[in-house]
Amino acid sequence: MTRTQRHVHGKPAALPGKGDADSSSSSRSRSRSRSSSRRNCLHKEEGTRSLLTRSPSLWSSRESLIILVGVICLLNMAPSFFASILPTAVALLVALGGADAQSSTSGRFTWVQPADTVILGQYGHSEAVYPAPNTTGAGGWESALQKARDFVSQLTVDEKAVLVTGSPGPCVGNIAGIPRLGFNGLCLQDGPLAIRMADYASVFSAGVSIAATWDKKMMYDRGVAMGKEFKAKGAHIALTPVAGPLGRSAYAGRNWEGFSSDPYLTGIGMENSVRGLQDAGVQATAKHWIGNEQEIMRNPVFNPNGTLTDVNFEAISANIDDRTMHEVYMFPFANSVKAGVAAMMCSYQRLNGSYACQNSKSTNGLLKGELGFEGFLMSDWGAVHSGVASIEAGLDMNMPGGLGKYGFTFGEGSGSFFGGNITQGVKNGTIETGRLDDMITRIMTPYYWLGQDKDFPLVDPSSSHLIEQSLFPKKDWNKNVDMLVGGEASRDVREKSTAKLIREHGAAAAVLLKNVNKALPLKSAKSVAIFGNDAGDPTQGYYNQPNYEYGTLTAGGGSGTGRLTSIVTPLDAIKNRVAQDNGIVQAWLNNTLIATTDIRSLWMPKLPDVCIVMLKTWAEEADDRHDLNVNWRGNEVVESVAGQCNNTVVVTHSSGVNDLPWADHPNVTAILAAHYPGEQSGNSLVDLLWGDVSPSGKLPYTIALKPEDYNAPPTTNITTNGKEDWQSYFDEKLEIDYKYFDAHNKSVRYEFGFGLSYTTFALADAKVSQVAEEVPARAPAATAGAHPGGNPALWDTVYRVSVSLSNTGDVAGAAVPQLYVRMPGAPAGTPPRQLRGFERVQLAVGETKTVDFDLMRRDISYWDVVLQDWIIPGGELGFDVGFSSRDIKVSASAKPIA
Repeated sequence: MTRTQRHVHGKPAALPGKGDADSSSSSRSRSRSRSSSRRNCLHKEEGTRSLLTRSPSLWSSRESLIILVGVICLLNMAPSFFASILPTAVALLVALGGADAQSSTSGRFTWVQPADTVILGQYGHSEAVYPAPNTTGAGGWESALQKARDFVSQLTVDEKAVLVTGSPGPCVGNIAGIPRLGFNGLCLQDGPLAIRMADYASVFSAGVSIAATWDKKMMYDRGVAMGKEFKAKGAHIALTPVAGPLGRSAYAGRNWEGFSSDPYLTGIGMENSVRGLQDAGVQATAKHWIGNEQEIMRNPVFNPNGTLTDVNFEAISANIDDRTMHEVYMFPFANSVKAGVAAMMCSYQRLNGSYACQNSKSTNGLLKGELGFEGFLMSDWGAVHSGVASIEAGLDMNMPGGLGKYGFTFGEGSGSFFGGNITQGVKNGTIETGRLDDMITRIMTPYYWLGQDKDFPLVDPSSSHLIEQSLFPKKDWNKNVDMLVGGEASRDVREKSTAKLIREHGAAAAVLLKNVNKALPLKSAKSVAIFGNDAGDPTQGYYNQPNYEYGTLTAGGGSGTGRLTSIVTPLDAIKNRVAQDNGIVQAWLNNTLIATTDIRSLWMPKLPDVCIVMLKTWAEEADDRHDLNVNWRGNEVVESVAGQCNNTVVVTHSSGVNDLPWADHPNVTAILAAHYPGEQSGNSLVDLLWGDVSPSGKLPYTIALKPEDYNAPPTTNITTNGKEDWQSYFDEKLEIDYKYFDAHNKSVRYEFGFGLSYTTFALADAKVSQVAEEVPARAPAATAGAHPGGNPALWDTVYRVSVSLSNTGDVAGAAVPQLYVRMPGAPAGTPPRQLRGFERVQLAVGETKTVDFDLMRRDISYWDVVLQDWIIPGGELGFDVGFSSRDIKVSASAKPIA
C-alpha cells in the first residue's frame, strides 16, 4: 500500500451513477404486495407432497433450557395466559439462546420484523421441479459411476435404505457398512478448520482468515493439508468448505466458517479448498445450500408438550429473488460444483417458504439441474422434515439419521424419516426404485472416484471414544459401523511441515489497519507490556467453548470449531522473541482489572516501549452475535491502556467485523486484525510485529464507521404469533457489504480489500485484450446432458486485463492488486463495482512484475430473470485495478465485439 496512516472518514472513490435498487432500510416496512408479482422468485407450487413426520428443534444453551422449563410450568398453570404471551416468550428464548458472559454490552442487537410483513407459508412459493435429475458421471466420473452402478445392482432394498440413512457410530455422521460386499461404510467428520472430534491433529486458520490472505495457493495448500489429516484419521467425507452463510449480515454467528461476504472471493476459496481436499483423497462437502444467513430461528420451535408435528413456529424463511439467488448466493457454490465437489449439504432454514432440504426448485432445479451437480446432497444434522417430499425434491442422504434434537435421537420406537420408511415406501410404490438407486449411485460415485475402496484408513479409536462421550453412546451403534474403526489409537496425523504452513497462513491473514509513524515493525523494544485475556493459554482446556474468559482465541464455536493438541500463544511467542534482545515482558490478562485500574500502578519500573493489547471476539453456531464489539470489556481495555501508553498496538482475534470506536485514538499507533489464525497464533503474530514478515492481508469484508451503518440485519424478533411468521426478506438484493456502501456513497472506516504493508507498491499500464474471437451478449446454449458448474461457455475466458505492479518501498513484501468490473449497461440494482479478479504477488525491493487477470463470461454478465440466462450488458465495460475497493489506481475499458 502507498499509505501508512489510514484516513478513516473519507468518501468512496468516484463511482458511476447508481441504479434504482431498493434500500433495505427504506423498503422493509411495506406491505410487500409486490412479492406476488416477482418474476422467477422460486415461486409457484411445491407442497403437494405430504410430510411423513417432523423433528423437534431444541434450544442449544443451558440458559434457554432453564427458561424453557419455566415456560412449560406456565403452560401447565395457565394455558390461556401462555397462549397470549407465546410470541414474546419465544422471542425471549431466541434472544437468550446462546447468550454468553463475554458480551461487552448489557443489551444486544435487535431487529424486529414489522407487523405488516407478508408471510410466505411452507408451500406455494417455489416452483415445483420434478423428477430429481439422475447422475451421469459428467466431469470425469464416468468409470467411477459404472462401479457405483455395479455396487447398487447387488443391494437389497433394506441395504439401500441403510446407505441413505445415517446411524449412530464412531463419527459425527455414519453410513453403516455392507459386510457381504466388503463395504466398511462411510465416516463423515466436522469441520471447516480441523477434525473436530480428534486428538493429535492440527487446528488450521479459519475460512475468514484464509480469505484474508487473498492467496489462491494458500487456499489450496490448506485444503490439501487438512485433507491429509482427515484421511489419516479415517474420515471419508470432510464437512467443509462453507459458502453459506456468505456474510449477508455482519452479525451472523457462522460467518467466520466461510470466506467472505463477496461471492467472487468466496467462490475462489471454495474451488481451491475443494480441489485441495479431494486431491488429498477426501470428499469435500460444500455447505450450507442455500440462504442460511442467520442462526436465530434456523430451526422450528415445537410445542414442548406436543407431538413431533405440533409446531409453534416454523424456522425462519429466507426469501430471495431470482437474480439475487444467482448473482450472490449461488455464485460461489457454482465454483465448488465446477471443481467437482463430491457432496453438498442443505441448510436448516426455509427458503421462500419451503424447507431448504425439500425445496425442489433449489435442489432439483438449480443445484442438480442448472449447475449440473453430480455428487450427493446430504442434510444438515436434523434438517430433514419429511420423507417422500425430501426424497422427491432431491435429498440423497439423511444425516445423522435419527429424530429429536438435531437428529440425534435413535433407538427403539424413535424411527427415522428415511430408514425403514424407505423400505416401506419402495414396497408400496411411494418411492420409485430408480430414484433410490440414483441416491446411492450419487453417494458411491465419489467414493470410487477418489479410490476410497482401496486401503482407506480406519477411524482412529480415539475419535470414536470422543464421539461416544458426546454424541453416540456405544449402546446405540448399528452393528455394522464397527467395521469403520481400527488401527492405532491417538495416532499423530500431523506432518512436520504443517505447523510451518499454519504459521505462514496466520501471518498472511492478518490485516494491518493502522500504522502511525511506522510504529510497526518493532525494532528495539526492550520493555514490552501485554494486556488482555486473549494473550495467554486457555484455562478451560483446548476445546473452544463459549464463556471461557482466559485464553487466546483460535476458532469460534459449534460444529466448526477445533480441538487443540497444542497452541503457541501470543504471550509465549512474544516472551521468546523479547528474550532474544534481553528485554522484559510484563503481562496482565484480567480484562476487568485492566479496565478499572490506573494501569500506571501496574507496570514497572517505567513506561514500556510498547503496550500490546490482545482482544478477542467470540462467535458460534446456533446464535448470532449480540453486537459488533470486541468482547470482555475490550473497548474499555483499549481506552484504559491507550490513556496512559503512547505507543499502544491493538491486536484482535475475531470472527469478522468489529466496531472500532478507538481507531482514531492518538495513542493507538497500530491495529492488526488477526482473525482466527489457528494453532500457531503466537508465532504468526510475532513474525509480523518484529518485521520478519511484511503484512499483506486484506479485509474480506467492510468495517463501517458505526454498527448502524450496516444494512441487511438478521431478524431477531417478531410481534405476531402465526407459526410461519418468521421471515427474512433479502430486499437489499445485490447490495451487501461494500456493494451497499458504494451504491449509497457511504463513508466507511476500512473498506473491503484494504490492508497496509511495511512497504509501498505502485500500479501502472492497465491494458485490456479480448481473448475470445466473439463476445455475444448471450452465451451459446450448452449441449445436452449435465455440465458441472453450469453452461461451459460461462467459464470461457473472454478478456484479459494486464497491469504493471512494482515494489517502490524498501522492504520485500506481497501486494494484492484487485480487479473490479463496472457494468453501467446492466439493469438497475447492479452494484457500481464488483470484484472479479485478484492475485497475491511477492515482490523484492524495486522489483516489477506484470499481473494478468483472466475474465470469464460469467464475470461480466448479469442474470436476466426473463430470459433465464446470463447476459453480457450492452455498452462499455469498465475494468478498475487497485489495492482495495476504494483505492483504484488504474483503469481500462472495452466494448464487447459480437
